[in-house]
Amino acid sequence: MAQVLEFKLPDLGEGLTEAEIVRWLVAVGDVVAVDQPVVEVETAKAMVEVPCPYGGVVTARYGEEGTELPVGAPLLTVAVGAAERPAAASAPADAAAAASVPAADTGPAPEASGNVLVGYGTSAASSRRRRIRPPRGTASTGRPVNGTAPGPVPVVSPLVRRLAREHGVDLRGLTGSGRDGLILRCDVEQAIGQGVARTPAAPAMVPPAQAPAPVPAPDADAVRVPLRGVRGAIADKLARSRREIPDATCWVDADATELMAARAAMNAADGPKISLLALLARICTAALARHPELNATVDPVAREIVRLTRVHLGFAAQTDRGLVVPVVRDAHARSAESLSAEFARLTEAGRTGTLTPAELTGGTFTLNNYGVFGVDGSTPIINHPEAAMLGVGRIVPKPWVHQGELAVRQVVQLSLTFDHRVCDGGTAGGFLRYVADCVEQPVVLLRTL
Repeated sequence: MAQVLEFKLPDLGEGLTEAEIVRWLVAVGDVVAVDQPVVEVETAKAMVEVPCPYGGVVTARYGEEGTELPVGAPLLTVAVGAAERPAAASAPADAAAAASVPAADTGPAPEASGNVLVGYGTSAASSRRRRIRPPRGTASTGRPVNGTAPGPVPVVSPLVRRLAREHGVDLRGLTGSGRDGLILRCDVEQAIGQGVARTPAAPAMVPPAQAPAPVPAPDADAVRVPLRGVRGAIADKLARSRREIPDATCWVDADATELMAARAAMNAADGPKISLLALLARICTAALARHPELNATVDPVAREIVRLTRVHLGFAAQTDRGLVVPVVRDAHARSAESLSAEFARLTEAGRTGTLTPAELTGGTFTLNNYGVFGVDGSTPIINHPEAAMLGVGRIVPKPWVHQGELAVRQVVQLSLTFDHRVCDGGTAGGFLRYVADCVEQPVVLLRTL
């Protein structure tokens, strides 16, 4: 007799407490193997696949794509012992029969890995999935409905679904402007502005005593964007940085002509190309070796400065999902070629949403090249709980006094924001001056190799 086991959204680690369902990888009636990925979720850190620790037949799914679930909420139920039924038609019947057995009355599954953390499936079973169609008249959540389930709404982005849900917009009443009628974000925003295709929004489940006073919109056409997911995580971290860290910023202009010439010479030879970011990272790690006070964090409870011996270098990368800060492990031990390759790998993973939580945490110092946005300078906000961030503006031709004469040189502005608890201005200025000296005369860096 099949046992029905309930699989809940596991503890995601890294302080994450919820995740949004992006895409179901299995349907009701599918046969799943132990540690097979069953759903793709997006957290504030990354987009990852969740493996199921049980093998059997999926009897129910909980949550539509675009739904946000807290850790511990049910994801799906699996009928263990029904996975080996050979007849495709018998699996839905077995799943329906098994669904009537309460999960609490079953014993431990005979096939359970216990390996349910996000991104930690152990077997290669993800490539061996046998699909069985769910019974007719069964909704995508696994709950039977009367008649045939409605056709799919032409929208694939969970962000679009969320925006529509927050504003009570019925996606079934919209005509998409995308390819093949795909509903885009602009379509939903237009519907919000026109006040059409709306459905009553569900009341907020907040006790009257705790409900905050509503903030009036400046006009009827205003659009509210929830601070959730990546955007919400960024907001929380930046607010915490400003709230807890007494930061200060210093900056200097530097002549980067020689650095650009050195990079051109390195890339003229055969072999992997060296990125400008990699050269700046190499300069940063050399500067941190001379000024280890900035490769640190503050323990406010113990009232101690914790100086770190290894440099895990974070770098800011803008993606379609928002700003992410991947971390290059042991950057101080890498060559410029190795740094270039790792920057490229992590940037691509950030753009595709495949960065793991481990690749987004544990940084000790951050390098922010905002010059790619065409700006000269900025005041970086420290990536809490680090102690400093170096910002690099665009490199542009400017008038510059070179060897006693006015010339056109490639000039860049460097900004250092630092935690004033870990050091004073003299240390911060010494760090930034050394970075500027290496930019202006890359041969200075050879002394530290």
